[in-house]
Amino acid sequence: MLVQDVMQRPVQTIAPDATLAAAYRLMQEHAIRHLPVVDEGRLVGIVTDRDLRLATSALHPHPFPPDARVASVMQRRVVTAAPLDPVEEAARLMRMRRIGCLPVLDGDELVGIVTVTDLLEALLRLSGADRPSGRIEVRLAHTPGRLAALASAVAAHHVNILSVLSYPESSEWLRVVLRVDTNRTHPLADALRQEGFEVIWPPHKPWSPSSITPTT
Repeated sequence: MLVQDVMQRPVQTIAPDATLAAAYRLMQEHAIRHLPVVDEGRLVGIVTDRDLRLATSALHPHPFPPDARVASVMQRRVVTAAPLDPVEEAARLMRMRRIGCLPVLDGDELVGIVTVTDLLEALLRLSGADRPSGRIEVRLAHTPGRLAALASAVAAHHVNILSVLSYPESSEWLRVVLRVDTNRTHPLADALRQEGFEVIWPPHKPWSPSSITPTT
């Protein structure tokens, strides 16, 4: 998944000579927290709701000084992304820089903006959690062929895998999270356990209420 698949467009922008009150109204009107600042078609900065809060004063008779302009509070060193950047690279960059958005530039043209909310939406889509599905989590030896063996075992039970996420638990072990097209994951998990897989989720149920015979 690429940045262009999740970015917001068209982008709401503001001019550097606009008032802070105008920036605030634009954010409120469109329910956004970041405004790229554009001057003659060129990205020159970004202003956030935090920048506006820091510009206010409880001692001032108006919410914003009437002569204060966006250029006086905007951040001029803007970190950007490109449309063809992978979403995970955008997430890594935002975490590293501790920022909440990335304007997206195609050359010098502002074509979109990607925010933390957009990346959370991307995570849901990549994990398959945005649609009805079941979840299976398995601990695998970090050796060639084990992931393929797991996929084959799931397919043998006539269950389709919707998505696969994995992360290294250590140099020897891998955690694999599958989204599958069934909500009845306990029978599949039990079958995988019987075939030697270490299933973490769903947890093993040694009994169910329907299997207990009431005593008198």
